[in-house]
Amino acid sequence: MDTRKVIMTEAAEKVVADLRQRYGPLMFHQSGGCCDGSSPMCFELGDFKTGSSDVLVDEVEGCPFYIARDQYEYWKFSQLIIDVSPGRGASFSLEIPMGVRFIVKSRLFTDEEWEAISSEST
Repeated sequence: MDTRKVIMTEAAEKVVADLRQRYGPLMFHQSGGCCDGSSPMCFELGDFKTGSSDVLVDEVEGCPFYIARDQYEYWKFSQLIIDVSPGRGASFSLEIPMGVRFIVKSRLFTDEEWEAISSEST
């Protein structure tokens, strides 16, 4: 049973490995904005300033993954799956010049998974 809050597809892992080789340590931020603002964005670690309105949800492929607190409230019962798709977004995310963009998919945790997650945090 995989109860990690954030996971990546193999394709996304390859993009992260390439970006890490180019830029060093990375971080992700998922905002609740519209359009490209709702896509997970990848930055060099520390280049995006998080604040009290952000939640550290998990670490994925060695990268901290933050999400806007209000957005987290919608997705806290879901596993976020980071993937890539062809195309260019209109954000400052590091993968954009590569001709791909990170996207987020989600699935609800089962009752059994949520129970395990809840017992871990108590």
